[in-house]
Amino acid sequence: MSNHYLQIFTQRNAALLLILGFASGLPLALTSGTLQAWMAVENVDIKTIGFFSLVGQAYVFKFLWSPLMDRYTPAFLGRRRGWLLVTQLLLIVGIALMGFMDPSRNLTMLAALAVLVAFCSASQDIVFDAWKTDVLPAEERGSGAAISVLGYRLAMLVSGGLALWLADRYLGWHAIWWLMAAMMVPSVIATLLAREPTYPVARPHSLEQAVIAPLRDFFNRNNAWLILSLIVLYKLGDAFAASLTTIFLIRGVGFDAGDVGLVNKTLGLIATIIGALYGGILMQRLSLFRALMLFGILQAASNLAYWFLSVTDKHLYSMAAAVFVENLCGGMGTAAFVALLMTLCNKSFSATQFALLSALSAVGRVYVGPVAGWFVESWGWPTFYAFSVVAALPGLVLLAGCKTTLERAQSGEDFAPRSHFTSGYRWALRALKSGAALVAVGLILLALGAGGLLDAGAMTGLLLQSGMALAVVGIVCGSLLDYLALRRSHLL
Repeated sequence: MSNHYLQIFTQRNAALLLILGFASGLPLALTSGTLQAWMAVENVDIKTIGFFSLVGQAYVFKFLWSPLMDRYTPAFLGRRRGWLLVTQLLLIVGIALMGFMDPSRNLTMLAALAVLVAFCSASQDIVFDAWKTDVLPAEERGSGAAISVLGYRLAMLVSGGLALWLADRYLGWHAIWWLMAAMMVPSVIATLLAREPTYPVARPHSLEQAVIAPLRDFFNRNNAWLILSLIVLYKLGDAFAASLTTIFLIRGVGFDAGDVGLVNKTLGLIATIIGALYGGILMQRLSLFRALMLFGILQAASNLAYWFLSVTDKHLYSMAAAVFVENLCGGMGTAAFVALLMTLCNKSFSATQFALLSALSAVGRVYVGPVAGWFVESWGWPTFYAFSVVAALPGLVLLAGCKTTLERAQSGEDFAPRSHFTSGYRWALRALKSGAALVAVGLILLALGAGGLLDAGAMTGLLLQSGMALAVVGIVCGSLLDYLALRRSHLL
């Protein structure tokens, strides 16, 4: 590996991306696993601990307030750095205050602070994603994504496993929150040292424009629906295989939980970091399309390592090899995928569009679990992991169809406008928006039911299922229209 390919990791932006990526990942584990562990130690009942998991919904629905961060600019440091500083200062205060609470006595205040920290953390993610989209040139997006993933994963290790160990052995629970708050301070320094994007872009001049214009800008592009399907499906095979990994290793193969935790979490994290970094290095030589295709094939083929594990005798080294290969290739695919999301964003609305696209990319990961469980019950583990390779193929086919669009976008050209099937596209978009609205109402009813405020019963499930079905119909119809438009363009 020549020094030429390592130069990006010694540039000024590399250090900033690492520190800001670390700040982005730190609060996530704190408000999920670490907080739950603290409440478990303090003998908080399991129903209350389960209710606290709803705190993480802020990361799923961050696109709802992302237009505010495109529309409004703080009075200091600019549109991106200003919001970064505000969210980081609030995170430091919120995390530090959690250290003064006691789960057995201050549960309501602790819940309020956890919601504040999760909200500010999701908001920081919005602005950090927008900043790196705006500031990184096309040739640095792959390596920039890799470095930010490195910082993010290291932070989750620190605020997750390391925080639990320090709290249990040395510092106690209260001091660990103060230590984590102190570890956010370097991100404030990084924000002050970072440069605000200086290119001339037209930011939204009204809140309505900040909400509507990003959607109109994206869906008026040629091949927009194919790209939307690509975002949902590109890592579907990877998500399918990873959804039941821990259960497979413990129940399917018969490894001890301790061995699985050590290998799957520690070695898997190391492999993901190596894969993301190596993927970023390779992307300095490859076009975005070639990197996505190569890494997509590798992350699909790597699922065969788990298939091999399911049909051979149990051995610790076999498990370690399978975990390492799958996470290595998955990390490479993640680096290219984040670069793809950055490439697709219009810099006038990068906060809103990145938040929307990243939320869509999580659809497969969130909703594949129930299907995966049914599949294993019906067909067994070997067939499940063989099918996970097949599940990755539609994303690769869509990627091939989007080749021209991605090459045009990476070269800095404007996206080609749509010129066919205007009425059909309008109905596809209506179906998608109606489906999203039904899912949003269903999730609100689900949250109210979890809080004991309203029992909607079967209505909640009906709304969620109907909304998802309607949204899928819209995406499929839009993608089909894109395919027909491509054929017509080639025939003309």
